[in-house]
Amino acid sequence: MISAKRPKYLNLLRIRLPIPGIVSFAHRVSGVLMFLSVPFMVYLLHLSTSGESGFSETKQLLGTPFIKLFLLILAWSVYHHLFAGVRYLLIDMDVGVEKPTALATAMIVFVAGLLAAVVTLAIML
Repeated sequence: MISAKRPKYLNLLRIRLPIPGIVSFAHRVSGVLMFLSVPFMVYLLHLSTSGESGFSETKQLLGTPFIKLFLLILAWSVYHHLFAGVRYLLIDMDVGVEKPTALATAMIVFVAGLLAAVVTLAIML
């Protein structure tokens, strides 16, 4: 028998995840973004190594604002996934499992990923 008190509608926008939960979700999203970007990155590599005209085309393509934004998001994905992955490896070794430490390391991962992406943006411009 189904309980009448079970929620029938779960509004994900109203749920307030703690920072470690946000970092965990972003870790998954960054992994998916990196995986989905592989074909495009392989295409760019192939195009840039196909000859002088392909290299020029790749250079022109990488200069467009949309591709720069895509590369910035991809850079954030790589940085965040790296930092969060190191955090999870430490947690697997029982380092930083306590609640205050887990909260602090999650905040560090979140800020470090954003700062690394901003530094990448500054280098790209």
